[in-house]
Amino acid sequence: MKKTIIALAVQMIIFAAAAQTNPVKIVFDITSKDTLAHQGALRHMTMMAKAYPQSTFELVVYGAALPMFVKGQSTIEKALTPLVQNKNVTFKVCSATMKRYNIDKTQLITGVEVVPDAIMEIVTKQGEGWGYIKEGN
Repeated sequence: MKKTIIALAVQMIIFAAAAQTNPVKIVFDITSKDTLAHQGALRHMTMMAKAYPQSTFELVVYGAALPMFVKGQSTIEKALTPLVQNKNVTFKVCSATMKRYNIDKTQLITGVEVVPDAIMEIVTKQGEGWGYIKEGN
């Protein structure tokens, strides 16, 4: 059921973005440790960045999803690396989560940025008019 809801939400965003002439800004949020959810989130980011090159996308990771951005632990590291080079796509991780899991910045995949608080990052983006998608599986 969750998969269907997420897929429908992503499709709605795609259709809404396609109908607009103005670029959109979307922040994606993931907390799941499920590697299938990680793959899905990356697939959505890749698809959106390719389909809407003038738009801006950000994926914020915290909680149990932290391994998604840790070198040697991530199941999406190879696929993430080229997307990090896209100037309209950013990947951010919560420093509080890193501290809780004893992960240092040097352990992160190159290009992943650290923010003090993931929830505040998301709330700030929403306050600036960004759309919001909760990723999961």
